[in-house]
Amino acid sequence: MKVKELLQFIKENQVKIVDLRFIDLPGLWQHFSITPRELTEEAFEEGIGFDGSSIRGFQAIHESDMVLIPDPETAHLDPFTQAPTLVLTCNVKDPVTGSLYSRDPRYVAQKAESYLKSSKIAETIYIGPEAEFFILDGISFDQDYQHGFYFLESEEGFWNSGLRMPNKGYRPRYKQGYFPVPPMDQLQDIRSEMVLTMESVGIQIEVHHHEVATAGQTEIDMRFDSLTRMADKLMWYKYIAKQVAWKHGKTATFMPKPIFQDNGSGMHVHQSLWRSGKNLFYEKGGYADISPMCKWYIGGLLKHAPALCAFTAPTTNSYRRLVPGYEAPINLVYSQRNRSAAIRIPVVSKSEKAKRLEFRVPDPSCNPYLAFSACLMAGLDGIHNKIDPGEPVDQDLYEMEEEKAKKIRHLPGTLEDVLDALEQDHEFLMKGDVFTRDLLETYISYKRKNEVDAIRLRPHPYEFALYFDI
Repeated sequence: MKVKELLQFIKENQVKIVDLRFIDLPGLWQHFSITPRELTEEAFEEGIGFDGSSIRGFQAIHESDMVLIPDPETAHLDPFTQAPTLVLTCNVKDPVTGSLYSRDPRYVAQKAESYLKSSKIAETIYIGPEAEFFILDGISFDQDYQHGFYFLESEEGFWNSGLRMPNKGYRPRYKQGYFPVPPMDQLQDIRSEMVLTMESVGIQIEVHHHEVATAGQTEIDMRFDSLTRMADKLMWYKYIAKQVAWKHGKTATFMPKPIFQDNGSGMHVHQSLWRSGKNLFYEKGGYADISPMCKWYIGGLLKHAPALCAFTAPTTNSYRRLVPGYEAPINLVYSQRNRSAAIRIPVVSKSEKAKRLEFRVPDPSCNPYLAFSACLMAGLDGIHNKIDPGEPVDQDLYEMEEEKAKKIRHLPGTLEDVLDALEQDHEFLMKGDVFTRDLLETYISYKRKNEVDAIRLRPHPYEFALYFDI
């Protein structure tokens, strides 16, 4: 919608509240609300003020004044609020310089798309994330000077099979939650409600199902879209999943690895480049019908994968998932069909429109604006420099002969390692001023101080089982 159309829509739908949303640097949606009276035409140019010093990764206290610029094209009615509420996704602007804010992740995504067009390589990148998450019945956790614990619960969790009567059974076994029908799949109706709610705000859904892990692991797949639009949709997706779960007395988490010894939650990201309606990743007759450009793009992803992980697998918990086994894509190779590779070329369709690559490393804890942009910049670097990804590997990498396995590069094993990699390998991100040095330094510093050090300084509960009697 244009601004005038939006203001008329507000009147026609008797909107009482306008909710302004934006994203902080780590990736959490933020918001505040105004009355429709305050949303004037001038507000879309001048912006609406807020305190940037209270937002993670944004301003210092002596430079706290910032403004939000609402994007009228993002307008949707909130499906959960009692008062009729219109939601607008916003960009962040510096009121002193008048410039869009370099640390605003949404602005990074918009710059990445502009850089793609200016490169003349392609006009559009299409992104299709497959986000997984858990729907639990409850979670408690605490950490203090003399104690630390977590405890999660799920009626569907297989650990509840030994409960005394009444016990109806029918729970997905560990690592066997993929596709069983109800009553073993207890979340069909909740997932369907999530899907219908997502569709009501313009998110086209292709499929939903139970995932591999016990205890309510879920996948709902969106139809692909352009980079910034898809990142906007993923924020709505997470909001809706959490809200619908909450409505049913449950809680949804996008934490990559909440359950020990069962599968974690990934977010495989499908990607393809297009120009003049043509899929540039397709070329019939080659390996998996992919083009040389697609191979170079893959080469860029594989070369920069350690640094990319700082954005695509950005939490300490991400590296509880990215370990051998558990379908974890730690091997830096590509393959058709092979789910043990970091990059898979889906071959379920021979259509040109369906040809794409699937980057299997990311997880849903990421900030999608930064993660998708970083993937694009790595792929473009691969194309610019014609980076050879090597030969594909079509055998099970977990069962490969030891000598062959030694020759395959693996992902780093900790958040600290990938932050070090980003510090050493980031020039490809800064082309076209897409990622600025200021953003990268702030991001790395935030992650080291607030996540790496925060975990490193605290005793782990299992350490007491290992070492208390030493």
